[in-house]
Amino acid sequence: MSRRVFITGIAGFLGSHLAERLLTLGHSVAGCDDLSGGYRDNVPDGAELYEADCCDLTRMREITEGASVLVHAAAAAHEGLSVFSPAFVVKNNVQASVATFSAAIHNRVERIVYCSSIARYGDGPVPFTEQTPAAPRDPYGIAKVASEALLRQLAATHGVEHAIAVPHNIIGPRQKYDDPYRNVASIMANLMLQGRQPYIYGDGEQMRCFSPVEDVVDCLVKLAVEPGMDGLLVNVGPDDGYITVNELARRVADAVGFEGLAPIHVEDRPCEVKLVTCSADLARERLGFAPAGDLDASLRQIVDYVRARGTRPFDYAFELEIVGEQTPRTWRDRLL
Repeated sequence: MSRRVFITGIAGFLGSHLAERLLTLGHSVAGCDDLSGGYRDNVPDGAELYEADCCDLTRMREITEGASVLVHAAAAAHEGLSVFSPAFVVKNNVQASVATFSAAIHNRVERIVYCSSIARYGDGPVPFTEQTPAAPRDPYGIAKVASEALLRQLAATHGVEHAIAVPHNIIGPRQKYDDPYRNVASIMANLMLQGRQPYIYGDGEQMRCFSPVEDVVDCLVKLAVEPGMDGLLVNVGPDDGYITVNELARRVADAVGFEGLAPIHVEDRPCEVKLVTCSADLARERLGFAPAGDLDASLRQIVDYVRARGTRPFDYAFELEIVGEQTPRTWRDRLL
């Protein structure tokens, strides 16, 4: 059955890929974006784009009218920055989320799907499962957990289906690669294509599992349009193939053809979790999760995307609200 799906953050990385997939499946797609974290040409042909801020309740009521499903993918997804710009990050997660949920419920959507974050788990025991207590370490993670709680309460009170996806470290083309605060693989690609060395925080031995975007989109589509998803919170992303940030730099260098790799190591970022591993067992059981994406292929796609659009200087668009000894000098001194 065809649905009318509204996607917040539709010009962003994840939102645009989701819109593209839903359109190929025959669904009607519209969405909004304030274009602070994405590019207008990311929006696929056939999708309606409304330029709007999710914090604007009146506007969100206008543009979500008629939607049967809402996927809230928009976020100020700046985990590290949230320690130094908490007001900006919390507003553009919590306030943006509650206004979006309120507008959607006002317009009687049937289901809301919320994109949370692995940051909800903090540095608890690994691998994180859906039963791992939420224990976020930074304002971004706290904002994500608060938004989850708001959605649960509002959905239960007003009789709306809801599901919560917990993705982690999604990579692929269309990421905003001139943002100095997030998207590590795209930052590295932008730097290396300029002939510059990448920056790495701490010793670079942080362990991560990177999720090719197509695998995450498969899960989101099912959460959005298939029956039996109400109340589900599920990790979406692979649970094997973990690598260090140092290894990621080597693989990006290979994709670029960058010779003489010698990353510049700077101080650790406060509150950064060293080891992040996550179980995908529930996604396999409930969503038929079978990751087919390939990390190196995704990195080559990122490099091709940046090369085709052209490298860019990094845009320090977001103000540092707290500047002190712990503020990363890459941001304080604009080293990127």
